[in-house]
Amino acid sequence: MKATRLYLSVVTAALATLTLTACSSTTSDESARSETTTVTVEDNFGEQTIAIPLRSIVATDNNTFQTLASWGVPLKAGAVSLMPDTVSYKHDSSIIDLGTHLEPNLEAVVAANPDLIVNGNRFGQFREDFQKLAPDAAIIDVSARTDQPLDSELKRGTTVLGEVFGRQSEAQQLNDQFDAAIARVQAAYSTDTSVMGLIVSGGNFRYAAPHSGRTIGPMFDIFGFRPALEVSQGSDNHLGDDISVEAIAQSNPSLIIVMDRDAGTSEAKKDGFQPALKVIEGSPALQNVEAVKNGNVIYMPADTYTNESIQTYTAFFNSLADLLEEKNNNN
Repeated sequence: MKATRLYLSVVTAALATLTLTACSSTTSDESARSETTTVTVEDNFGEQTIAIPLRSIVATDNNTFQTLASWGVPLKAGAVSLMPDTVSYKHDSSIIDLGTHLEPNLEAVVAANPDLIVNGNRFGQFREDFQKLAPDAAIIDVSARTDQPLDSELKRGTTVLGEVFGRQSEAQQLNDQFDAAIARVQAAYSTDTSVMGLIVSGGNFRYAAPHSGRTIGPMFDIFGFRPALEVSQGSDNHLGDDISVEAIAQSNPSLIIVMDRDAGTSEAKKDGFQPALKVIEGSPALQNVEAVKNGNVIYMPADTYTNESIQTYTAFFNSLADLLEEKNNNN
């Protein structure tokens, strides 16, 4: 009988210990989940401190959309109307749409009650508005600065986002893939190849000045391209500069890089839209240009104008490397 009572006492004590341990563990887990920490990063405006975990995130910088989507970062609000169809957020009806920079609905950010706004690029002008509308939110801006090399800026922005969202290894992988694509182009390109950048919009050609702008121009610095044509005081705006078909033909570039501006916007869905490929192939004056004759016209991804992510450039640089490597092998 005594042995039985002793056994029951041991079991009862053990169960009590287990219960206390379980309660303690549960309390500890709940406490850990409720604890907040901070991450401090350097963006275009200096040091920014962000409270973690993040409850409500807003994104307006189109440089960042594809990266955030690929990491599975949930958005409460964003510039959905500005997003290309290739970004998954575009098809998520639960995201509050802040419109485009041309027709913004900034006040809608109030409903999102954000604790972080990833702002910049076309929406960079609205930073102060967001500070007033969402005073408790941290705002980071890592959009590529035009007075700095594009390649280093894209990597910087990716690194900062990785730190904010705890995706450091994924950010490093994106940067490594980007660097590898650049190295391929640099190895395959020869200064014997003269290069011209064109922006096609509304069926018309625009000249992308070397070293200027957001997309094609900086490639002349990254890869050391030899310009087929240089125009004094070239514009750095997104539309490019006026250029005649005759000027293109006379400069006779051996490689033409094309960005189809309309393809990345709602213009592509309108009647009368002319893809850049058809515009170039349909121009009789260009058919004797070396790049056109030899099939050395390359088009940036269709969503480039409204994407501009590091993934966009990596994909294009690899396609460009493929073209140059093939050209080298055939010579």
